[in-house]
Amino acid sequence: MQRKPRADAQRNRERILEVAKEAFARHGANASLDEIARQVGVGPGTLYRHFPTRAELLQAVYRAELEKLAAAGQKFSQTMAPTDALRAWLFLFVDTIAAKQLIAPALNTLLGDPKKVFEASYAKMHQAIRALVKRSVESGDIRGDLDPMDLLRALIGVSNVASAPDWQASARRLVDILIIGSRPVG
Repeated sequence: MQRKPRADAQRNRERILEVAKEAFARHGANASLDEIARQVGVGPGTLYRHFPTRAELLQAVYRAELEKLAAAGQKFSQTMAPTDALRAWLFLFVDTIAAKQLIAPALNTLLGDPKKVFEASYAKMHQAIRALVKRSVESGDIRGDLDPMDLLRALIGVSNVASAPDWQASARRLVDILIIGSRPVG
């Protein structure tokens, strides 16, 4: 049986992931791991104990973003009305796309095609959007024939064709358009 990490070790790990995400976004795959450790306030040994290789750190950063997104679906469902929860989650999805775009070049450099590495995380994310849409359909706020994946495809499409730095603002406007357009007809 694996022991739960100490609270300070867990905080260090989470802080390393947050600082690493920013470093990989700014400097790509070759971001200095020693500098990441310094910014976190831990020694390089602590960083390497958590993440023995650069590729493992990069994978953990991306996986953490996907896990946060998946977990947010349940949290939002417990604290918000169905359509508000769906809207908040889609906004968070836009932010996750932005984070992925920043670290994707580094991911691709170290991993090749990262899709297989993150299949379980993608499955949790898809489960979250399906649950949010189902809840909105059951409340009568969203039409029953909406495919949850269509919402994600639309937002991913905006991010892929947008070369302007304000694509996120456009994607956020699109969230509202998608929700309004998903209301029951009549």
